[in-house]
Amino acid sequence: MKRISCFIPYTGEEQVRKTVEGLQATELVKEIYLVTTNGELEPLPGCKRLWVEYPQSSLAMQVMSHAAEGEYTLLYTKETTLEMGMFALERMIHIAEDTNAGMVYADHYQVTDGKQTNAPVIDYQEGSLRDDFNFGSVLLFKTIDLKEAAGWMKSDYKFAGLYDLRLKLSQIAELVHINEYLYSEVETDTRKSGEKIFDYVDPKNRDRQIEMEQACTEHLKEIGGYLEPEFKKIEFSAGNFEYEASVIIPVRNRIRTIRDAIKSVLNQKTDFKYNLIIIDNHSTDGTTEAIDEFKDDDRLIHIIPERNDLGIGGCWNMGVHHPKCGKFAVQLDSDDVYKDENTLSIMVRAFYEQNCAMVVGTYMMTDFNMNMIAPGIIDHKEWTPENGRNNALRINGLGAPRAFYTPVLREVKVPNTSYGEDYALGLNFSRQYQIGRVYDVVYLCRRWDDNSDASLDIVKMNGHNLYKDRIRTWELQARIALNKKKGTV
Repeated sequence: MKRISCFIPYTGEEQVRKTVEGLQATELVKEIYLVTTNGELEPLPGCKRLWVEYPQSSLAMQVMSHAAEGEYTLLYTKETTLEMGMFALERMIHIAEDTNAGMVYADHYQVTDGKQTNAPVIDYQEGSLRDDFNFGSVLLFKTIDLKEAAGWMKSDYKFAGLYDLRLKLSQIAELVHINEYLYSEVETDTRKSGEKIFDYVDPKNRDRQIEMEQACTEHLKEIGGYLEPEFKKIEFSAGNFEYEASVIIPVRNRIRTIRDAIKSVLNQKTDFKYNLIIIDNHSTDGTTEAIDEFKDDDRLIHIIPERNDLGIGGCWNMGVHHPKCGKFAVQLDSDDVYKDENTLSIMVRAFYEQNCAMVVGTYMMTDFNMNMIAPGIIDHKEWTPENGRNNALRINGLGAPRAFYTPVLREVKVPNTSYGEDYALGLNFSRQYQIGRVYDVVYLCRRWDDNSDASLDIVKMNGHNLYKDRIRTWELQARIALNKKKGTV
């Protein structure tokens, strides 16, 4: 019956005692290793100590996989108390056997300040390449697959070992989500969703991000999804455009911010002709009337769609396919403003200087009054012309503002959603075209309570993440097919 080797983070006896006692009470646990970075800590009775320098390093993963003697290996990734549900380990093994999974993971409960809440997770798919994919904190591996995947690891990472391991594992076996609440964990990260989404661009995480990019790129090469740095050239001569550029603003019920957004566009100084296309998606709070305050400026085109089924992406399609849309379509969210009067010129110039079909700028996070707030400047300097489009499959966004060469955007079209549509475009454009970058701050992103992603519940977050993973899956499949057609796979 003793079928599981367990590996538990260990910082001290009090931290781990309840977790260990709970595991030892089952008849399934063969051995418990306490994984610690403190070589002076003595193990608890009935446990073994495993010293590692970096808990999620390649070496730590290889040492654990080598030490595991059970048929299954349980890895717990948090340092807080774990409480398994009744017969939960039996259930996880049962599903692992039925599905022949290389790893199973499950929905669970989180306990914060004594309050228990549901913490569902989402299904793993081919495009679940982001390194922050949430499996929960309990991973149950089939040991024979774990050992094989660990044996395939080629690099020596300090931070990306577990990420590299699960990418390797996904190449040989399924990673199966059990839609049942099988354990409770204590949660200590109580930040809002809008505060967590920028962790991957935090400069203090740069070393970690470099490793994650390397691991993801290696995986893409192994599965045939890596794209060499070869891009289509653009002549910028398609179409007969009256305007060089159009700023596109989809809006619904943003009475508090829409005037600021409009003014920041109409104040732009350029040596080319531009306009502003606002798609007012049936506002009811006075936004429509606020837009009409600027109707004497013939650069402003105010569209109220006849349709009632448009998301942000659908509104973008209306603007881009308008006969007055310019050669370049430049994004501005109705919450935000351009940094100064030079933003539009800088973004348009980048198309010609970098020969690209899409340009992404740099923005600064601000409060409602446009004072800088953490994390400050978001420049996405992890992007490189050579590998940016491959690494784009790992990260959750490309930055802002975004601008597009209109003939290509009209051909591709924007997904009619209100979340992730910009990311889908970035992946699609980068499959064939270079994406240009502007690393000067040209955009102020206002963070306030009415932002669409300021504070999402877990169900909404899961829906967003599932959709973005789906976008990645579709894009990855298209890239693999492209490589096969070229004969590079």
